[in-house]
Amino acid sequence: MKNDRIRINNEIRAKELRVVGADGANLGVISLKEALDAAADAGLDLIEISPKAKPPVAKVMDYGKFQYEQKKKDSAMRAKSKPTETKSVQVKIGTGEHDKTLKAKRAAEWLAEGHRVKVELFLKGRYKYMDQKLLTGKLEDFLKVIPHAFKIADPVRKVPKGFATVIERDLAAKKKHEDKQVIHKETQGNEDGKDSGTS
Repeated sequence: MKNDRIRINNEIRAKELRVVGADGANLGVISLKEALDAAADAGLDLIEISPKAKPPVAKVMDYGKFQYEQKKKDSAMRAKSKPTETKSVQVKIGTGEHDKTLKAKRAAEWLAEGHRVKVELFLKGRYKYMDQKLLTGKLEDFLKVIPHAFKIADPVRKVPKGFATVIERDLAAKKKHEDKQVIHKETQGNEDGKDSGTS
């Protein structure tokens, strides 16, 4: 991987380079000496950014700033390629409202991080023999309190321990919901203004 190291200034071997100036202007194809002189005049470095291009492309800029920008790009790429996991959250028929809210918030956090969430309604004893529609309804009721936009990745189905579904974040629905919230706030503000004006 040593060959992948970015070459700067006198480390550059190409005799001619296509150079981008400090202000982003294209300086055209010039000799290495001219490019180094341009960087020295600007008090900056000459950085070979595309060594495999013909001729190689170099940019006049501060090397420290270049490294910082590269780190930011690498971090963004790592974040995008971060493997998603399927997290699990389990509710029972007797789960209290407070616990349901906490579990729903946890599911929302996982969705926000890009993970899928398996939501399971755990049944034991007599609950296993209750009406199936009622049971799936209980699971769907829990899904309604998750404070994050999502879509169903795997429909509600019977599993050995009860019923389960898999959900994943829905960015399009989230944006639509946020837009609705803004419109609602604006109309609410207008109505409040009307009320205060008539009283």
